Amino acid sequence: MNKIALFAFRGESMCFIHVLLNAIQMNEKGMEVKIVLEGEATKLVPELISEQSFLNNFFKKAWNNNLIAGICKACAQKMGTLDSALSYGFNILEDISGHAGMSQFIEKDYKVITL
Repeated sequence: MNKIALFAFRGESMCFIHVLLNAIQMNEKGMEVKIVLEGEATKLVPELISEQSFLNNFFKKAWNNNLIAGICKACAQKMGTLDSALSYGFNILEDISGHAGMSQFIEKDYKVITL
């Protein structure tokens, strides 16, 4: 089985939609896929959870299919979205000096792709 970890760093919604679309498609094709929000992508939390956002339906589909592995704690703090992420129920990733590490995925045979 293919195992893919998508690390999203870019904070533009038009870039992040492709992370969501690819994760959903990979999941539908039977791949095991996880999304990690890192860097500037962590600022998208309010947009992802907003019913008015074009990202929301795709985000909900990814969330409901357990495709969201978590969010980088340090970056979410820096972007001011940690409280929103916590209240929504995001898994907080902080295994390398407060940031989300890739090694935990590599150790579980995930291919890491950064976007």
